[in-house]
This record gives sequence, structure tokens and C-alpha cells, in this order.
Amino acid sequence: MPITEYLERNAREYGDEICLVEINPEIKEDRRVTWKEYELIEPNPKVHYRREITWHVFNEKANRFANLLTQRGIKKGDKVAILMMNGLEWLPIYFGILKTGALAVPLNFRYSSDEILYCMKLAEADVLVFGPSFIGRVEEIADEISKGRLLIYVGENCPTFADDYNSMTANCASQFEGPVLSDDDDAAIYFSSGTTGFPKAILHKHRSLVHAAKVEQNHHGQTHEDVFLCIPPLYHTGAKMHWFGSLISGSKAVLLVGTKPEFILDAVSKEKCTIVWLLVPWAQDILEAIESGKVKLEDYELSQWRLMHIGAQPVPQSLIKRWKEIFPNHQYDTNYGLSESIGPGCVHLGVENIHKVGCIGIPGYGWQVKIVDENRNEVKQGEVGELAVKGDGVMTCYYHDEKATNEVLQDGWLFTGDMAQQDEDGFILLVDRKKDVIISGGENLYPVQIEDFIRTNDKIHDVAVIGLPDKRLGEVAAAIVELKEDVQMTEEELNEYCLKLPRYKRPHKIIFAKIPRNPTGKIEKPKLREMYGANKLIADQNLG
Repeated sequence: MPITEYLERNAREYGDEICLVEINPEIKEDRRVTWKEYELIEPNPKVHYRREITWHVFNEKANRFANLLTQRGIKKGDKVAILMMNGLEWLPIYFGILKTGALAVPLNFRYSSDEILYCMKLAEADVLVFGPSFIGRVEEIADEISKGRLLIYVGENCPTFADDYNSMTANCASQFEGPVLSDDDDAAIYFSSGTTGFPKAILHKHRSLVHAAKVEQNHHGQTHEDVFLCIPPLYHTGAKMHWFGSLISGSKAVLLVGTKPEFILDAVSKEKCTIVWLLVPWAQDILEAIESGKVKLEDYELSQWRLMHIGAQPVPQSLIKRWKEIFPNHQYDTNYGLSESIGPGCVHLGVENIHKVGCIGIPGYGWQVKIVDENRNEVKQGEVGELAVKGDGVMTCYYHDEKATNEVLQDGWLFTGDMAQQDEDGFILLVDRKKDVIISGGENLYPVQIEDFIRTNDKIHDVAVIGLPDKRLGEVAAAIVELKEDVQMTEEELNEYCLKLPRYKRPHKIIFAKIPRNPTGKIEKPKLREMYGANKLIADQNLG
């Protein structure tokens, strides 16, 4: 069945219950405001503090938007792009699109005007729905986008080049009779994160979305009483597919705007959150704030918080060890996935396997996994190879890119580009990205392994290891190191610390600098290579 049927079921069974809460802690306001009140007073941003909607209102909002799109000629198979920051409007708009049989096309909020236009054209989007944060970027390309396309603005003070979401949906019916949808119908186009080049358009069917919901609920056991704290951007498969656990259980979720440790802990405390999905940098920030005394746990009510899970990038063992020392009663899970596999869960650690922290885990619910060599033959247990996954969450294709599709899809298997190995107990250890492997003097170096070691130093906040050109060895490992606040360290000190590593794994170069990460927490290694590898003058100055 299509994912929209879960929303309609929740509206029938839990209609008057709160399903979504939006919190922006940057703004302080004593009273709580409803969706309607917020719309009326939004021009004064100081009142934006907390909003909430019920399952009935959620479904009604989705129906109104579906009716609007239908009135404007959008039909099954058309595409509607979403360019918005997290907020209460995001998910009803997403589901309104799906109800029409059109495809939802979420866009990264960091995209430049040129990237927005590129992705719109690649996905063949017929509509762009955008919010206040993007007026300037959209205005730059409005003339080009509006050729045969509809621009819909969500917010107050609608710009002249767009149509107003609020006024248009207010006049639409709250019931919707749409086309019959099946698991085999196309549902969404997501874009790859772009850490390895320009984003590709990833096509998924309704089957993928429903599979993601079942996987999430199976892995983390969401009940109707759970409350999920969602912080990452909803345009990304990770955030939305974890929220699908709330959708399938009909439980409440909180959309938090802000990532400061005190914001996260305050939201968990006040909203009685039981499940929190974090990215590695946010978990590190929470630990450092607690360990430094900047945040005091006794100021928050956290006893109901039962599960913390992490995904989107490799998780240092040292981080989880520190976390369990502070939160000994927390369940923990690591989730591995790609946008091509409808986000997290094709491999996961499992809350019962915390003794295996450091591994990404075992095949997720409804997934198959194998590790293969360069000829795509399975390797022996313990050998390093490319990770491949198979299941209902695998993408249909890269949209309009047959060559790229054929490179990664074969007989239903998705070849991830991630290098992995299986330990003696059958647990999978993520070694590194295939293209991030450093070949130094004929030896394969896996940056993640070096990064995990360097992070064990108490002075290190973050680290990224990349390969830099070397005349003799071909490549050498360079460690870009971000220190904790108010901490000092010399190259000599870190080099001495790295003597514990085998000689061939020790970084040849040390650079103290900030680590760039994208909105989903992944280290932007292409940017680092450009900064420290492509420009010889910079390399000479910084690397000696």
C-alpha cells in the first residue's frame, strides 16, 4: 500500500492527538501558538517559539494542498520540488504531493541558485514550493524556472513572482479524492548528498517508502507512546525515514530548529522525547558540553529518554563509550544507509548488540548484504571488499542516467561504493569509501581507521584524513584536525600520539583547521582535497 494510507489511518484513529511539534529555541516566547495564530502573527518573528498540529489537521493540510495541485493541472507522474527549512508545513506538503500521485522532489537547502535550477531541470519538476529563506535564490532564477512551471511560496509577504500557499490552500477542500496508488507507482526523487560530486537524481517507488517505515519501526520498536526528536533536514532521506517510525506507530514527533546541546536536551526534557537520532558532531558537542560543565544534566528531565541512535557517517567507538558512561541506561543503535537505499537501515547494529560498537552491524529488516571484490564476486570472511545491499528499499534508478544506474545496480543489488569487511561473528565493519582509499607506496590506507584512532585523543574535536599527492609514494595520508575549544596541541605532540599506529598508517602531514561537514553530518572531503591538494601554493604553505 502507498505510504499515504498510514497518514489517513492516523487521522481516523488518532485525529485529535498531537502528531508534530515545531520548536525554535532561538526565539523566546512564554505562550504557545497554534498553526493559525502563527500564520497571523508570523511577520513579527519574536513570537515564533512553538507550534503543534494534530493528525487530523496534518491530513487536512495535505488534502488541501493536493486539491490545489490538482486544480493547477498537476497529475499522477508529475514532479513537485520542495525547497524549505524544517517546519510544520514541510510534511503536509510532502504528503499532499504524494496523494496526487505526483512525485515529491526534496531539495537541499544549501543549494545555490544554479544548483536549484539544475536539479529542477534534471528531475523535470513542474512545481517549486519554497519558503522565506530562499526568496533571494529563487528570484535569481525565477524567470527561467517559471517557464511552464508553478512557483508556490510558503510564508508571509509573498513575493510578486510566486503564488501564495496560504491564501490558495485556504480556499481548497479539506477532503481529497485522488488516484488509486500502488507500491509500484513512483513516489519521490531524492538527490545524492553531493560529497562526491554534483548530485544525482534518485528515483524511488512507494514500495521503498513503505519498506523504510517498516524497517525503522522493526529496528527501534516505536510504540504509540514514543516521542521522536527530529533535528536533521527533512529534505534528506535519513530524517524522514526515521520519522516514518512515528508515522507507522501514530506517535508524536518534535521538529527542532537548532543543534546546540542545550537546545537538544531542553527539547528532550520539555517534550518528553524518548527517541533521539543524532549526527556524530551533535553527539560530540553534547558530551563536551556536559564534560566541561557548560551543561548540567540535573537541569533537565531525561529519565524517559530510552534510545539514542546515530547514522550518516562512521561512528567512533570512543564516542559511544563516553556516551554510555554519561547515559548508562540508553539503548544505542548505529544505522547505515544511502539515499539510493531509501536512507538508513539496510545495515544496522541493533540495540541488543552494543558490545559490537565499531561495526555498522548486520543486514537490516528485509535486507540482504554481501561484500564483493572488484569483479563483484563475494570475498572471504574477513577480507575487505565493496558492500552491496538488496531489498525493497533499493532505488529504481538514477533518473535519466542509464550509465550511472548500470554502474551501481545489478540483478537487484545496489553496489554502495563503501569498503567493508565481515568479522568472525558476521558483523560488518565499514572501512571507508571506495574512492577515499589512499594508496601509499602500494599499500591501501583506509582513512576512517586512522580517523577513529586520532579521535581517541582527548584534545581532538574532529578529524578528517585525506590523501595528498607525493612524488615518491604516489599519495600520503594527511590529517586535518579540529581541536576542542580552548585547547592547544602541536604537530609534534600529535605525531608522538600517532606512534601507536603501525608506521604505514601514520599521517605524513598534520593540518590544524576546522572540518567542513554537510547538513547530514558527512565530512566534505572533496572540499578538503581542493583546499589542501589542488592548490600547490596552499599545500606548500600549510604542509611544509
